[in-house]
Amino acid sequence: MGDRVRGWRWRNNPLRRRSDVVEAWTALAVAVLLLVAVPLTGAVAGWWAHDDARAVVAEQRAERHRVRAEVVGRMPESLPSADGVRERMYSVKVRWTPPGEKPQTATARVPEGTRRGDTVTVWFDARGRSVAPPANSTVVWQHTVTMGVCAAGGTAALVLLGHGIVRRVAMRHRLTEWDREWARYEPEWTRRRPA
Repeated sequence: MGDRVRGWRWRNNPLRRRSDVVEAWTALAVAVLLLVAVPLTGAVAGWWAHDDARAVVAEQRAERHRVRAEVVGRMPESLPSADGVRERMYSVKVRWTPPGEKPQTATARVPEGTRRGDTVTVWFDARGRSVAPPANSTVVWQHTVTMGVCAAGGTAALVLLGHGIVRRVAMRHRLTEWDREWARYEPEWTRRRPA
């Protein structure tokens, strides 16, 4: 009995309507799209994001340079972090001496808890502004996975939304077809005369 019921939309059947066939083909297309197109979209988006992120990191590494500097400015009084997890950064004066040059001073961002006289690693861009260090491979992979998952999820949501719309339209057509058939055959079954 289960086999007879399972594929009724695919076989000739007096109860099958055109909307049933459309819905069956749509369900097959949705299954193929979910199994093939969604992972493929996620992989392509992830690949693109990975290449893009690696290019950004290479650009950051080319334009930023690391300096070991001594903190010469006064650190502000530290307050406890609001979330207790993130490390606060403060802007203070630091000094370093490049090989064969005069000592240089600049304002750089250093982590909370640094004291005057401590040696810290800071990053500067080509214009001498304090910047964050270049992203590492972990950040690149996090970006890759995030973009791939978002693209796959968006594609799956779009496919399922389209499927829902097709099902709703098919149901409306099916009910219209049933009403038309009922209007035609109901007088024969109930022995009622049409008005």
